[in-house]
This record gives sequence, C-alpha cells and structure tokens, in this order.
Amino acid sequence: MRRNAVGYLTAFAVVGVTVVPLLFVLLGGFRTTAQINASPAGLPGPWVLDNYRDVLSSPVFWRLLGNSAFIAVIATTLAVVLGSMAAFALSRYVFKGREAFYTLFTLGLLFPLGVATLPLYLWLRQLGLLENPLGVAIPEAAFSLPITIVILRPFMHAIPRELEDAALLDGAARLGFFWRILLPLSRPALATVSVLAFVSSWNFFLLPLLVFNDSTHFTLPLGVAMFQSEHTQDTAKVLAFTALSMIPALTFFVLAERRMVGGLTGSVKG
Repeated sequence: MRRNAVGYLTAFAVVGVTVVPLLFVLLGGFRTTAQINASPAGLPGPWVLDNYRDVLSSPVFWRLLGNSAFIAVIATTLAVVLGSMAAFALSRYVFKGREAFYTLFTLGLLFPLGVATLPLYLWLRQLGLLENPLGVAIPEAAFSLPITIVILRPFMHAIPRELEDAALLDGAARLGFFWRILLPLSRPALATVSVLAFVSSWNFFLLPLLVFNDSTHFTLPLGVAMFQSEHTQDTAKVLAFTALSMIPALTFFVLAERRMVGGLTGSVKG
C-alpha cells in the first residue's frame, strides 16, 4: 500500500509539473492581458477568442508552421532511413569492429549540440547550406541517428534468424530480406524512432537560429521568440501563439503513443 501511495504521489507530481504549465499557456490565450495581470492563475471569464483568431488568420503563423513541418519531415525521413540501414548492418552482420561502431553511435547520445555549434556553422557555410532548410534538416537527422540506432538494433537483432535463412532459401537477397521482411516486422520500433525524430526536430531552436537570418525561413520555435519580442506588452496573444505552436507536435505524439510504447518494449526485450 505504501509503495502504491508513493507511486500515485509521484505520478500526480509529474502530471502537475508537465500538464499545469501547458494548461496555463492554453487557457491564458483565452484571456486578455489585463485579466492575466489582475489574476495570473485565474480562469478565463469571459472567454476571449480574439487572440487565437488573430494568430490563426496570420499568414506568418502558417508560414512558420509549414517551415517546421517541411524540415521535420526531411529530418525524420533521413534519420529513419539511414538509421534503419545502419541498425540492420550492426544487428544482422558479424564483422570486425562492429561493436566499436555501435559504441561510437551510442556515444553520440552524450554529444551536446552546443559543442558543435562553431564547426557546424563553418561546415554549413562552406557547403552553401546557410539559409537552406537542408542546412537544418541534415544536422537534425545526424543528431537523431544515435537514438534511432540504439532502439532499432536490438529490435532487429531479436527477429529470428530462421526467417532470414528461409528468405535466402527462397531466393531473396539480403537486401530483399531487409525491405520485405525485416522492416515490416520492425514497424513498432520504426514508429517509435519516427516520433522521437519528428518531435526532436520540431522543437529544435539552436540549429535554425544558427542557419537562418531571414525570418521567412524561421521555424515555429524561432517564430515564438520573434513573436514574443514583437508583442512584449500583449501577454495573452503571446500565450495563444505559443499554445498553437505546441499543438502539432503534441497531437502527433499522442496519436503515435501506443506504437511508440510498443517499439520501446520490443527494443528492451531484444
């Protein structure tokens, strides 16, 4: 009973820390700045729709949303495609230095983006990728590769070797086994890494800030900072803009939650 009580208290604490700020931002957008100043923790009364209506009718918001979606889709596709190929080689092939390569990828989980800021900027400038969505999407995919491989490798390794032997006997090449059998069986893990890569790309702030100077290329996180600096006196509208910028990633995460949990469970068992 005592363990259950501690578990429930911990769960309520986590919910309070994560959900309450989100509700404050969401509900704050339905208030006026005067109401927020008078009672910061109060509920909307009356409910004000003008803040959300103004943001949704702004072409700037939809341009920022399109930029974020475009970059996130490219980064997710690159991370999943390249990560699944690397995980296939590291899980199904035996070669000298295999574990060293895998350790190198796992060490990438500990590599902070801030350390690579200057060399990354110089490299992107040399390649002519500044003010280019690929200049953000490619590094984002690279930073998503370690967690992608760490999740996919044990999942793919757990798939019985007999299936591969049977496919080879039926005339399928190793790549045929990879595309036709291994990837379909790895869908839960692929869904997991796709969600992680997409949400990570969506929330990236430093990389777009490093690459983009033209506001027409900004992503939503940069757009929130820009909008906040332009509307410092209108707190309610800033909260509405922030809430709308969070909804796409939260919606994608909630819809894919079950597949994500299944993929993580399979990778742990593997």
